[in-house]
Amino acid sequence: MSYVLALDQGTTSSRALVFDRRGRAVATAQQEFTQHFPRPGWVEHDPRDLWETTRRTALAALAEANLTREKISALGLTNQRETTLLWDRRTGRPLHRAIVWQDRRTADACAKLQRAGLEPVFRRKTGLLLDPYFSGTKLAWLLDHVPGARRRAEKGELAFGTVDTWLLWQLTGGRVHATDVSNASRTLLLNLRTGDWDPALLKILRIPPAVLPAVRASSGVFGEVSSVPALRGVPIAGIAGDQQAALFGQACWTPGMAKNTYGTGCFLLMHTGARPVRSRHQLLTTIAWKIDGRLEYALEGSVFIGGAVVQWLRDGLGLIAQSVDVEKLAAAVPDNGGVYLVPAFAGLGAPHWDAEARGVITGLTRGSNAGHLARAALESIAYQSADLLAAMEADCGKKLRGLRVDGGATVNNALMQFQADLLRVPVVRPRTTETTALGAAYLAGLAVGFWKNRAEIAHLWSADRTFRAQASAAASRRLLAAWHRAVARAKSRP
Repeated sequence: MSYVLALDQGTTSSRALVFDRRGRAVATAQQEFTQHFPRPGWVEHDPRDLWETTRRTALAALAEANLTREKISALGLTNQRETTLLWDRRTGRPLHRAIVWQDRRTADACAKLQRAGLEPVFRRKTGLLLDPYFSGTKLAWLLDHVPGARRRAEKGELAFGTVDTWLLWQLTGGRVHATDVSNASRTLLLNLRTGDWDPALLKILRIPPAVLPAVRASSGVFGEVSSVPALRGVPIAGIAGDQQAALFGQACWTPGMAKNTYGTGCFLLMHTGARPVRSRHQLLTTIAWKIDGRLEYALEGSVFIGGAVVQWLRDGLGLIAQSVDVEKLAAAVPDNGGVYLVPAFAGLGAPHWDAEARGVITGLTRGSNAGHLARAALESIAYQSADLLAAMEADCGKKLRGLRVDGGATVNNALMQFQADLLRVPVVRPRTTETTALGAAYLAGLAVGFWKNRAEIAHLWSADRTFRAQASAAASRRLLAAWHRAVARAKSRP
């Protein structure tokens, strides 16, 4: 037997999973790393942590499965998107901590570009909004604020990359500086239709072309592992941003199929086919992947703070000792007691796109307790996802028939049931909820013939449980109306 190794580098932890031919995870390893918050609204990672935790979890997963390099047919890589790194091409030394996708330091720069009337240009070319969320303005900030960086970048001495590019560089011992189209499409620098860097956008943001990685297809051999002896020679054959990887892992390959990933944030993606669809409700148009020379597209809505709100209850408030304790605490009360938590800790994503919004808690009374706050935190994940689906349905002009879900929070049955109650469509949890890593494994396996084609992979997908609405439609409408009143209070503008 042979296997595919998937490396899933996320916002709060790095994970490695080994998959067999039936798409089953036979080994898993995970390691968290430190989050850095140097100023309000700033979020950073140490690039060395990203690499070291990835390397260690890869070795741990191999050890758990008792496998040697000869048993690994390919390696797939998936990653937190938009997080931005800059390093020295010669030494591989990072010039600064990675600026995380949640970071809001470039809000003023984005506002300046908007005032200059440039947002329609970016919207048309990239499918994205001018928001600090994306990599382009983060890279521009690094070039402007790290002493000598812009001059060195123009001379070709520096390398920019999102996390996939950084890890690919490390895995190949600095031999390969590349990214895939799904990650590149999140930078504000890639033209959606050509699938390559756009010279006009580079000029606007003052990005030297010499600093950019090569853009490649999502399924194909990027290079071989050389820096990890236990994996030396294994082809790195698939790369995709985490949400596109999850869409692929959920076998959402037909226009109209949609998935929602419940991780640090929440990300709802709908496959839209071979042509990009423009949103009228501030959703993002993004490249899903490129396979066999063909670009495929998706609509996306992003929630900045999803499962991270539970971590805040744990680390920020100390209400729970472990994240898994939140379900028990929330179940201690029959309802939210009128308490609503809007976790706009890093602004609001789609469909609001308010970088200056901040978190609020409404409805507190003397009778409110920790259980109500825990319940409000969990419910906020479902409310934000419901807002995304409503915007997506408006863009499509029709109601979705169902939603495939994945990510760590989907093990919470109460949350999934509440989500179904709000959406009024079936919420389907697959048997394999690790669909982000699975999607990366599928992309890599297809490239080396481990799986023959998509049809073979489609047969591997199966449902674990389907959640259907149990609460009345009227009750769901009342809850959503109260939620929207709370969101209005969190916004920086009416």
